[in-house]
Amino acid sequence: MSDTAQRVSRAAALLAEQDIDAALEAIIEAARLDPASPQAAFGHAQIAFEAWQPAAALFERAAALLPGQPDLIRNHALALAAEGEGDRAEALLETVLAQHPGWLDGHRTLCAMRITKGEGEGWDRSFAKAVAHEPASTALWLGWFQQHATRKDWAAAGRVLAGAQQACPPSQALALSTLFLTAESGQGTPDFAPFTELADLGTDLCHVRYLLRTGQPEAALAIAQRHLRAPQARMFWPYAGLCWRLLGDPQAGWLDGEPLHAAAIDLDFTPQQLGDLAAALRRLHRMKAPYPEQSVRGGTQTDRQLFFHPDPAIRLARDKVLGAVAEFAATLPHPAGHPLLDRGAGPLRFAGSWSVRLAGAGFHASHTHVRGWISSACYVSLPEPAELGAPPAGWLSLGSPPPELGLDLPPLRLWHATEPFAAGERLTFAFDVAPPR
Repeated sequence: MSDTAQRVSRAAALLAEQDIDAALEAIIEAARLDPASPQAAFGHAQIAFEAWQPAAALFERAAALLPGQPDLIRNHALALAAEGEGDRAEALLETVLAQHPGWLDGHRTLCAMRITKGEGEGWDRSFAKAVAHEPASTALWLGWFQQHATRKDWAAAGRVLAGAQQACPPSQALALSTLFLTAESGQGTPDFAPFTELADLGTDLCHVRYLLRTGQPEAALAIAQRHLRAPQARMFWPYAGLCWRLLGDPQAGWLDGEPLHAAAIDLDFTPQQLGDLAAALRRLHRMKAPYPEQSVRGGTQTDRQLFFHPDPAIRLARDKVLGAVAEFAATLPHPAGHPLLDRGAGPLRFAGSWSVRLAGAGFHASHTHVRGWISSACYVSLPEPAELGAPPAGWLSLGSPPPELGLDLPPLRLWHATEPFAAGERLTFAFDVAPPR
């Protein structure tokens, strides 16, 4: 391995261990010592972006050394948008998509940019142009369908799927998308029978949700249990918990804890520290709408790993969180076979960290964190009591299942959401701690 490759690998390893400052220092040195290296240039741009540093010019230089690399082009556009050059970011993606209309990741990135800047109609126009050029591309049609399905805009999803069925030859992918639309929209009775032997993760999850919605928890549990020892088990454990609660099975208590594996912890910020943190977080909320796949409603969520940001107030918050999580983790039991508590050892690492800013009537839809071992949120700024509205406005709701499932279960367990409030600001930061190695 060359000296440059070793330096780039070392920077990547430091990033994986979440030593962002050392990773940035290492990759800067690699790029300085070998300015003609495409790998060092790309790594420099990427780690600078992850560290919340200006990176658009670095991506542009890397693109000159490594032309036509899709991930580089996408991340260059993201860096431009982060630096307030949204029009240039969109133009870059549009230029590449005009040459390569089948680039799904480019379409997804462009759609997300247009949604988060507050565009209403027409945010998906790149897909419309692409299918006009490649009308028989099932992948393009279904990528477009997925954009609307993620937003639960079933009418728009149905129109796109109808176009796909007219333009493309029959396929299993189209059949599964039709099944998904029928099951999730509640408009019709889906037939899962032809796909019971498929062992497709998404289809089984859709089937579990449909069975719960239609009052069949035993059948839903039977499907969920097939996945509870598989790599994607974290997607199914929350649904198994709902099934056990509906069936009165004591395993519901074993999964979520009796008492609940939860705690409220004061991170002991001074008023000045909290004010500095609030100001730092507000500066990061540059978007006008949330990403469609997020639980945020009526607010915005930051991109990138929040705790990689160099602002001292954010770094202080990270350090406080690490200490609090370590103390909380030490109190947890270690039952064998438990999906979260039967764990290994190793340093604490974040699977994700972000900030959410909600305005009046904003809330979080019910969701779970499949990547998190321990997940939580810290309240930095809250509406005044007079702004909240009548209880339970603004409350954290632990255990409320997704409302579209129509389950008569009170807040209690693994699922969580927040209640809308009348006015004011709800500013938080949140995080997922990765399962220990």
